[in-house]
Amino acid sequence: MLRLRTERGLTQRQLAEPAYTAAYVSTLEAGRVRPSDAALRHLAERLGTSPDELATGRSPRAATELRMGLTDARRTLATGAARDAADAFAALLDRARHLALPAEQATALLGLGDCALESGELATARQRFAEAERLLADEPLPRRVPAIRGRATAHLLAGELRYSCYLLESALDELNAAGLHDPDALLLLYTAAIAPYMDMGAHARAAQAAELALALAPRVADPVLVAGMHRGVARTLIAEGRTAEADASLAKAQELYQQLHIHTELAHCHWMRGYVHAQDGDLPRAEEELRTARSMLASKRAALFTVQVEVELADVLRRRGKTDEARELLRPLLATPGPTRAESAAAGQDGAAAGPAPEPAGGLTAERGAVHAGGAHRLLGLIAEERGDLEAAEEHYCAALSLLERSGAAGDLADLCRLLGDLLRRTGRVEAALDAYRTGLGHRAAPGTTTLGPAPAGPPTPH
Repeated sequence: MLRLRTERGLTQRQLAEPAYTAAYVSTLEAGRVRPSDAALRHLAERLGTSPDELATGRSPRAATELRMGLTDARRTLATGAARDAADAFAALLDRARHLALPAEQATALLGLGDCALESGELATARQRFAEAERLLADEPLPRRVPAIRGRATAHLLAGELRYSCYLLESALDELNAAGLHDPDALLLLYTAAIAPYMDMGAHARAAQAAELALALAPRVADPVLVAGMHRGVARTLIAEGRTAEADASLAKAQELYQQLHIHTELAHCHWMRGYVHAQDGDLPRAEEELRTARSMLASKRAALFTVQVEVELADVLRRRGKTDEARELLRPLLATPGPTRAESAAAGQDGAAAGPAPEPAGGLTAERGAVHAGGAHRLLGLIAEERGDLEAAEEHYCAALSLLERSGAAGDLADLCRLLGDLLRRTGRVEAALDAYRTGLGHRAAPGTTTLGPAPAGPPTPH
């Protein structure tokens, strides 16, 4: 108020009259009292501004410009590189904090979380989504669902399948129990649950989530959510042997993403279509789709997604007889992370300020893409076995077994135990082979379950 009065050349008396006194204006400018709503309206009118700007120190235009900036940053993430989008979101987060706009702060944090997911920085992503969720703690649950889904996705990519399911199912149960049948929020949660269900071998639960998502789709206006639903549902159709329907669902998703110019999601469609063709035995088309997905994700610098596609591409290459190319593609994916901060400082990097060590830009570990890391070891084991190097094959199978058991990926564990058991039996270790077979049968007989027991209740069917 003091700044605006001075800019307009008004005295305290001129601002106050006729309804108030100069002394009252003086106490307001000194911060000793807060104006009533009536006084706020009078003073704002005299100063040529809005009551909200006078009360908060921010203009309505500033908030609008901030929201426009957040939209532009989201577009950058969809069409450009995640690093560029992250820089934009970080600047906007600082601006939102300066203006004390919690909703816009949460939006910026969600954007930073999505950027970190795309870059494979899973710990950073979890932190950003958790911050957004805390900011929205007093908001209705549907407003918090994107942050919950983001955290669940980060845990899924880290190989923590059960906890990912726990987060999603808890939110679904809370939404449905409270009667908060928000179709956008429900579609986000059901679609996100399909991937961990499938990796855990809980195919029936994945199919149920897919059916509920399909039922919700006509009530959702956001094409991005609908496209994501089609992409997720394709996994359950593949598991049921309905490859033509899966490919049609992916084609719908791909068309929507192309219209919206959303490059990462479009790459995921090529990735999933490659998987469909591989399951259907059409290996040349599978290789073409996976190479397209790999190129698109690499151009977006989506490090973790890129190496995950490379594992599936290597599987197709091996099945096509391109074993050497598959092995060369896989080896770098399991490399150890880069130098520590101490090693970097010793190498003369200007004694960088201490802080959390950066996450590796690429590669698969037990904490980063564990399911695909297990898949890479399985493929290297198969290649080693085909070359007659049984010792290396066993090492890779055991490494894969450890990774998949840790993540609870029951769908892949049974097959891996069979491979290991066959290898042990051929080398004369019959008792060890029997143990491996029993372990595999246990995973086959008890497909994935989640920490909550019964599947979450579905929303009521609209009449």
